[in-house]
Amino acid sequence: MKVALFFGSNSDRETMKKAADVLNEFGVDYKAYVISAHRAGALLAKTVAQVEADGCEVIIAGAGLAAALPGVIAGSTVLPVIGVPLECIAPGKSNGLAGLDSLLSIVQMPPQIPVATVGIGNAKNAAYLAVEILALKYPDLKQKLVEFRKNLAAAAERDGALGVTL
Repeated sequence: MKVALFFGSNSDRETMKKAADVLNEFGVDYKAYVISAHRAGALLAKTVAQVEADGCEVIIAGAGLAAALPGVIAGSTVLPVIGVPLECIAPGKSNGLAGLDSLLSIVQMPPQIPVATVGIGNAKNAAYLAVEILALKYPDLKQKLVEFRKNLAAAAERDGALGVTL
């Protein structure tokens, strides 16, 4: 396992699956955990220590509301942590902040304990960032990333980025 995915609630599963899909696309091994920083702090600490001992190299943590999960994890490991702010929506209603509360909670970490942060709900970008971090060490992964970027550029050109007729 190169990447560990953490999220605080089963309701976050659909969003965090987008990160898993990207990791699968690049052939990056991962394992996912549903553990709340507030409800199961001891279990979280034990699990973070275990994934670190198992050779995990990057952690992606999605969190909503108080969004403590990425910061708590970052405070207990020296592995890079990428935070995904999540919009907390109960069935039929929102908390009214559209994930802005989560974004600010994750991005405003105290000095010396950084958490890389992506856009609200953008678990895919968290996975792409994890792939970039891993590509520094793994040449085969770097080559996959280079090819992926070439294909993105070719698709943009093919789809009219150089000019279209309206």
